[in-house]
Amino acid sequence: MNPYRLSINELREKANDIRKRIVVLNSESPAGGHTGADLSQVEVLTSLYFRVLDCSPDRLDDPERDVYIQSKGHGAGGYYCCLAEAGYIPEDWLPSYQHSNSKLPGHPVRQKTPGVELNTGALGHGLPVAVGLAIAAKKNGSKRKIYVLTGDGELAEGSNWEAALVAAHYHLDNLIIINDKNQLQLAGFTKDIMNTDPLDEKWKAFGLEVSQCNGNDVMSVVNTLETLTFNGKPNVVIANTIKGAGISFIQGRPEWHHRVPKGDEVTLALEELNHE
Repeated sequence: MNPYRLSINELREKANDIRKRIVVLNSESPAGGHTGADLSQVEVLTSLYFRVLDCSPDRLDDPERDVYIQSKGHGAGGYYCCLAEAGYIPEDWLPSYQHSNSKLPGHPVRQKTPGVELNTGALGHGLPVAVGLAIAAKKNGSKRKIYVLTGDGELAEGSNWEAALVAAHYHLDNLIIINDKNQLQLAGFTKDIMNTDPLDEKWKAFGLEVSQCNGNDVMSVVNTLETLTFNGKPNVVIANTIKGAGISFIQGRPEWHHRVPKGDEVTLALEELNHE
């Protein structure tokens, strides 16, 4: 069971706190950060870590714990802020993000950061590994679930679709794929670079069960995740989000993929979040 089980209002407050951490974290990083990607995933991560996942900081070696894989590894900054809020890593680690010899590198590294299940950042690796873990859990008779968050630009990687074929073939209903569909990637809008729409029909054609939610609304995320059916098909949740969500001058703007707030931008962002 999740140790927090926060209410919807508590989840909203927690998500806002994590957003504030992201602003400060990225503004102090010597190597920049992926502000837009960090912010788009906040409600998904908050819902998972403070309500849904059957895992806790004191159960990292429990073979029956749920597993979460951050396949969109460039969202590491937001991921670390969530891990700190949830007690998986010390809060005083956050200022070291991307510094030399930091335990919080620019992409998640299992050997450095408690709670990280897989080294990611080279896109397209998270889902194939999640499929392998789901197969292993089935073979071992485990009731654990495997959750994986992918970016929508990441779905241009063919390894994801090979993994989807395998997941459907082996009836991996212990696998939950969440797409952070913020419609932007490194160089611009996903529809212009490698259009994956209609995304829901593609997943269905591969034999997966598909749901959709507002990925920047914790109520929508929680209601969707808590009402999934496990009927022999892997589940895909398309979380429709806004890149940079929550801060007016960042959200929906391609240039914030690898830009971080500085100076007055930090002040303005925190002021907006303080009025949420």
